[in-house]
Amino acid sequence: MPSRVGFFFGLCLLLMLLTAINYENNMSYALTFLLATLFVVATLHTYANLSGLTIRAVRAQAVFPGQQSEFVVAIERGGRHDHCALRAQWPHGSQALFNLVDADSAQLRLQVPVARRGWHHPGRLLLESTYPLGLLRCWTWIDLDLQALVYPQPLPSTALPGAAAQRPDGASLPVPGSDDFYGFRAYRPGDSPRQVYWKGLARERGLQTKQYTAYTGSGTWLDWDLFPGLGTEQRLSQLCYWALALHARNEEYGLRLPGVVIAPAAGEQHRDQVLRELALYRVQAPPR
Repeated sequence: MPSRVGFFFGLCLLLMLLTAINYENNMSYALTFLLATLFVVATLHTYANLSGLTIRAVRAQAVFPGQQSEFVVAIERGGRHDHCALRAQWPHGSQALFNLVDADSAQLRLQVPVARRGWHHPGRLLLESTYPLGLLRCWTWIDLDLQALVYPQPLPSTALPGAAAQRPDGASLPVPGSDDFYGFRAYRPGDSPRQVYWKGLARERGLQTKQYTAYTGSGTWLDWDLFPGLGTEQRLSQLCYWALALHARNEEYGLRLPGVVIAPAAGEQHRDQVLRELALYRVQAPPR
């Protein structure tokens, strides 16, 4: 599609052609057809500059609300044809200008601001070219399967409620799928048939589910019930703050949410697992 410059250029060509016809001037004809040929050649080169490219989503950086997530995209050329002066941009995000001349591929790092906890989709990626003369603009919109994980906003507090009432060393915690038998509880819909106590049912004790335990070391528990009276987002923000604080002190800590239990541990991998559970609490999976 012509840009504004291309539109006025085409209008000037039309006026030049009318002038050449009116005055029957051969030089005016020659100049008009020369510029028209240049316009057609520029159209073909502008389209070819964008044709044959392959765009792949690489990764997205997990961040907190109010920050900018970095989305990494790889662009490859299909042959030996050079691609010059290309521009890529997310809506409301940063842009990148690049060439594919000496290399067959390029990785673009584009920043997009995020707002709410959960999955953030940056929208469709704009890839465009005005090469070689800037008279025309060729573009495409690409919807990539790429989402950034947004953690809860950390909410500072002076002290962790109930921090003194933590489990001692070697305390057991019921975790489905562990090896050591813990006890029985009433059957709940969705329990695995392998853990149902069928002998008890045969003895008319009702339908029960077997529980198993995992043994944990010392550590602080970040529990959902430590913050009564707060809303969901405020609880998650408090838990996020304390997860970061305990990680900075290199202390072991665990997480308990309704339906989620992460045993106490330390390290960056454990921190990322805890923050991920907080970010995705009651959040639907990203669309495919």
